[in-house]
Amino acid sequence: MRFFRADAMMLLAWKNARFSAGQHASRKEGFRLLTYSLTSENPRPLYEQLSDSLRQDILAGRLPAGCRLPSKRSLSENLGVSSITVESAYNRLIDEGYVTSEPKRGYYVAELAFQPAAAEHGGAKVGDAHSEPAGPEGEPRPPLLDLSGNRAQEERFPFTVWARLLRSTISDLGSELLQPSPCGGVRPLREAIAAHLRSFRGMRVDPECVIVGAGTEYLYGLLIQLLGRGRIYCLEDPGYRKAAQIYRANGAECRWAPLDDGGLTVSGLEAAGADVAHISPTHHFPTGITMPVGRRYELLAWAAAKDGRYIIEDDYDSEFRLTGRPIPSLQSIDRGGRVIYMNTFSKTLASTVRISYMVLPPQLARDYNEKLSFYSCTVSNFEQYTLARFISEGYFEKHLNRMRLYYARLRRELLQQIAECDAAGCIRVLERDSGLHFLLQVRTELTDDALHEALLKEGIRLNPLSAYYTHPEDAPEHTFLLSYSALSPEALDRALKILAKLL
Repeated sequence: MRFFRADAMMLLAWKNARFSAGQHASRKEGFRLLTYSLTSENPRPLYEQLSDSLRQDILAGRLPAGCRLPSKRSLSENLGVSSITVESAYNRLIDEGYVTSEPKRGYYVAELAFQPAAAEHGGAKVGDAHSEPAGPEGEPRPPLLDLSGNRAQEERFPFTVWARLLRSTISDLGSELLQPSPCGGVRPLREAIAAHLRSFRGMRVDPECVIVGAGTEYLYGLLIQLLGRGRIYCLEDPGYRKAAQIYRANGAECRWAPLDDGGLTVSGLEAAGADVAHISPTHHFPTGITMPVGRRYELLAWAAAKDGRYIIEDDYDSEFRLTGRPIPSLQSIDRGGRVIYMNTFSKTLASTVRISYMVLPPQLARDYNEKLSFYSCTVSNFEQYTLARFISEGYFEKHLNRMRLYYARLRRELLQQIAECDAAGCIRVLERDSGLHFLLQVRTELTDDALHEALLKEGIRLNPLSAYYTHPEDAPEHTFLLSYSALSPEALDRALKILAKLL
């Protein structure tokens, strides 16, 4: 193992440095010597090793808030690495909210509103190998790398901005935060969502038609109560399997309709006897199909042809269309009041941010207020008002722009990795330039189930497309779903080497 600068780096950190009235007043009450080991044999890039080490010391309190960090030049000299490596590490910590940059002053440890346990950041990350419980004889099981998961990049959550807005919300609103929330959510958040949809999706939305809830699963339950359990709800096949479980758990009859190259068809809906169509036209999961405008008007005509028909438009993942302009939503071209629009902040902010919303047609919004207004909003006022400010003050748009740039770069890098890997001759990428996943078509004599199980034994989860079909035999053979929303290039490289060995 080769270490930089013999076996360690040295970092001098002033102790108890603090901000005071906008000035950096350092008090030299002694300094401590911090040592970080950076090795070229670690598969993670040097800048990630450095940023991880600094992050751990920040979270552990060894580098307190306001502490000035070494300059890029001095730190690079101590490490024996390039200043670009140090700059990349600092920029990563700035993006994550752990470090701030002062023009002509330098880099400082940011003021954190809370102090997460160091283990949360010092251990395995999403997209890297996760340690599994020990096996029956005490030996650790193979690490699990989920290539088909859909979690967001937690470390890119804008902690600093969110914490500051939360503090100001508590300070400014005080006892107002403890007042009961309207059943559909607080007015400022509904207005902020309506304004965002108008600017980003071209949708004209009355804030009174916006209903906020803790997760789309909860909102599906409300919709079933609103529309009625006696209706037939039709889902796309293949599609999101959990939606069917939710409908059935709420006592609704659920059926499926097959897709063609344009998505769900009217003939499929008619054959299923559907009253309500649940679709994802902007970026279908898992195929990635974007429904053409002609098909969208066909579905609107189907809904308008009979009283009581509705379309639930699940716009999940639409914010991350990485090429071209966003596709107009189905709701924005609906003139008959038949489209119920649904979206969530789980993908754009973090998987554990359980804030979702739906936009009801005006008549359904009135029915909701008459029949279901006795329900309390399931999202706390603290989160609702904070999110309202996050959106209305422009931070959400900036965050989306940063994430789109990040995911665009990541996607290019991952596709290049696949094209140059040892298994490249056996893999074909089926990519539709939208959303945060694509399909891999693998040339192999193994069955899909056999390859899936072989990968699991190696600690890799890569789901076959057949897992999302009601009849797996209808799925195209040897096609797998790869999600990169929380995937690192290093983790993919490890997975591709294992896949090449199996193929």
